[in-house]
Amino acid sequence: MKKIVLPFAIIAVAIVLSAAMFMLKPAPDKLESPETAVAVKTVVLEKTATQLFVKSQGTVLPRTRTALISEVSGAVLNVSSQFVVGGVFKAGDVLLQLDPTDYQVALQRAEARLISMNAQLSFEQARSAQAKKEWAMTGRPATEAPLLALRKPYLAEAKANVLQAEAEVKQAQQKLDKTTIRAPYAGMISEKSADIGQFVALGSRLGEIFAIDYAEVRLPMTKRDLTKLDIAAMAKGQTGPELILRASVGGNEVEWRALLVRSEGVVDQRNRAQYLVAQVNDPYNIQQRSDKPALLMGTFVRASIAGKKLDKIFAVPRYALLEGDNVAAVDSDNRLRLKKVEKVFGDDQFYYISNGLEEGVEIIVSAVGIAIDGMRVKPVGNQ
Repeated sequence: MKKIVLPFAIIAVAIVLSAAMFMLKPAPDKLESPETAVAVKTVVLEKTATQLFVKSQGTVLPRTRTALISEVSGAVLNVSSQFVVGGVFKAGDVLLQLDPTDYQVALQRAEARLISMNAQLSFEQARSAQAKKEWAMTGRPATEAPLLALRKPYLAEAKANVLQAEAEVKQAQQKLDKTTIRAPYAGMISEKSADIGQFVALGSRLGEIFAIDYAEVRLPMTKRDLTKLDIAAMAKGQTGPELILRASVGGNEVEWRALLVRSEGVVDQRNRAQYLVAQVNDPYNIQQRSDKPALLMGTFVRASIAGKKLDKIFAVPRYALLEGDNVAAVDSDNRLRLKKVEKVFGDDQFYYISNGLEEGVEIIVSAVGIAIDGMRVKPVGNQ
């Protein structure tokens, strides 16, 4: 029995002694580990004023495009040297001359008929005057005279014939004038459909022209873009803000100044955009004669429009804004403090903050990994 119990007793005593030694051992001394600080780059913010800009793009289009349609028929006798694709002309310049012979003859016939009708009118006026004298010899008042006795219907008919003849002369003169095709405004030829010796019928297409006194560009705008602009002036029919149009010409970036002149006042159902119209004066440098390249119709341009001016606002770099519209600021103890901010607008470089920050606040503009409120940071340099 002793041989069986003795080993278990020894094991139990060993376990008790081990437990007693573990529980009675002194606690080890704890050493305080230094709190690590994350090196960050910071910037001190100050309120500033800034100008908002809106970006858009569009195609340069003429303000007026006209198809030249012949209003008379005839052979083309003369063609102006400006009547070529790309030719420039002034208002009133003769572009084509059709054969006027038939219309000159028609005008002479109308004038001859007018002379004849005037002669008949004079004859009837004389006979009417003679009839009045003859009626007066009867001693009866003129109010009792029959219409035929005074020849009033014949006189009215003669006057009507004169009016008709005058209208025919006017119509013949207009048709004769239309054999000379004149430019309705200063512009340029974009299409030529008739040439010398060609017979054109009534309604034939002669060509196409467009005005060059100024050009227009339709600029699509989103709702967010429109909030950056002061379009109240355009709503009242006034000229809007100035803008810059840019395009590549011969490998060089060229700029043209333009003005917003109106809003089209509708929302495009295809892209839900609204369109503002910019106007460029003298796009072909006809009046100014400058060395700047001409702004050709059909050119695709990029527009930069000056928008609203914001006063007393913070410009925060885009990469400094954290998730949830938070900014990592540094307090006086060099600890990170998350601040909820309210951004007004944003562009390619900055977010513009109106609320949530104070003048002179120092914010972190470098990567900090996971930003934890209260973590220690070490500014290593301001930007």
